[in-house]
Amino acid sequence: MPAIKTHIANPAVSASYRFRDYVELIKLRLTLLVVFSSGAGYLFGITEPIVWTHFGLLLLSGFLITGSANGINQILERDLDKLMSRTENRPVATGRLQVWEATFIVAIMGIVGVGILSVFMNSIAALLGLFSLLSYAFVYTPMKRVTSFAVLAGAFPGAMPTIIGYVAITGNIDLACIALFMIQFIWQFPHFWSLAWLLDDDYKKAGFQLLPLEGLKNKRSAFVVFISALLLIPFSIFPIAFGIISMLSGLAILVASILFLYLAYKVFTDCNATAAKRLMLGSIAYLPFVQILLVLGRL
Repeated sequence: MPAIKTHIANPAVSASYRFRDYVELIKLRLTLLVVFSSGAGYLFGITEPIVWTHFGLLLLSGFLITGSANGINQILERDLDKLMSRTENRPVATGRLQVWEATFIVAIMGIVGVGILSVFMNSIAALLGLFSLLSYAFVYTPMKRVTSFAVLAGAFPGAMPTIIGYVAITGNIDLACIALFMIQFIWQFPHFWSLAWLLDDDYKKAGFQLLPLEGLKNKRSAFVVFISALLLIPFSIFPIAFGIISMLSGLAILVASILFLYLAYKVFTDCNATAAKRLMLGSIAYLPFVQILLVLGRL
């Protein structure tokens, strides 16, 4: 009780706690990773000197749209979040943020984010941004309790950031854009399934079904994880085969994909949490590394 009284009596402390709640509402670290992908797509497509205000607006729109989608997710799942150890202290689940307040914040963020794409980028980028927001919040989120195909549904909005960045500067969808999309699209399956392997017990408390096949941590699920990582190999070759990036960058991406595949293979052979954690950590390193190589390969 004394801590609560201090929190209420001291406006500075109260503002600090409220700011932390807003940060947690939008999942800041995840949002920044998405913004990085959007920026990588922009730089991948640029052919002229960077106009920093334009680039900054692209990053801002990505931040706002992603933060909005993450916030909607927490609003819709507030009762389920209370059931899981990793989410039970989220601001909407605990009531530190009222539903109306969180809804107002994420609505403004989403509208402004899509508006920036529409006004300062182009209509294609704006439509992709809107699709990303709505499909993540209102398709992927409710599907998680129904079927493991939710991971497939979530992979589409999850792969949007790079192509939104690309389309924002180029205004069109071409082979280079498809290469960006497919790498990030396929990457999400081993990434999310390795995370689901680690958090399966917690997810089951809320009825989430995110592991493949029967939703069990067994050889069959591990084999599907391995196959999903294997699919990254041909799509790693794709940018080289069509002359989209330099041979050196392309080969470096291929090597990274092979190493990533090895981590997925260990999940299949060992079938344990240690291997799944290594794959999950490897996936976090893999995506930005490959995106940097893609950008460098276009210089």
